[in-house]
Amino acid sequence: MLQHPQVQGPGVGLLGFSKGAEVSLAMAAFLKNITAVASLNAPVAATCIPFSYKDKVIPTVTLYEHKAKPTNSKFLDYSDVIDDPFRAPGNQSRIPVEKAEAQLLFIVGQDDRVVKSEYYATEVCKILQAQGKENFHILSYPGTGHCIDPPFFPLYPIGSHPVFHKRAVLGGELRAYSKAQVHAWSQVQAFFKKYLTVN
Repeated sequence: MLQHPQVQGPGVGLLGFSKGAEVSLAMAAFLKNITAVASLNAPVAATCIPFSYKDKVIPTVTLYEHKAKPTNSKFLDYSDVIDDPFRAPGNQSRIPVEKAEAQLLFIVGQDDRVVKSEYYATEVCKILQAQGKENFHILSYPGTGHCIDPPFFPLYPIGSHPVFHKRAVLGGELRAYSKAQVHAWSQVQAFFKKYLTVN
């Protein structure tokens, strides 16, 4: 990416959603030249597939499908199925985001029914703050579920769970989701412009 003619350098920015945000945070923790990461509803732990870089391996977090909760709509809420990477012994599955030198923007939906994204972002930022880091910011949107798309995308409150392949509640309410789309997208653009533009 650094060799691409449209990349100004010296680093690159990453925008990731869900699993993509998880991968983006892992890249920032281990790779140089990652300048800025915008993370949308990330689990901040290795899910499904372990991360491996050189001699370091981050094992996958345990998923408990039996913890999925039925909702009034007869679809499942999966927000509690991931073992808490902040409470698990040794935090083996948690991505060591505190190693990242990049600027970090966590965008989270307060009604995310797939991942406890607001909780994860808050907990990881407590770790960063305890280490004297100031390279993070959280944008939290009430009434917004797992999907925070660019403006004018339709709301998908129900979808297929990416791991269990069953119909799942993604969360979100139309008006709040629409407002979050517009605001979050402008914030992502401003974030990358601030940290990726060469003066």
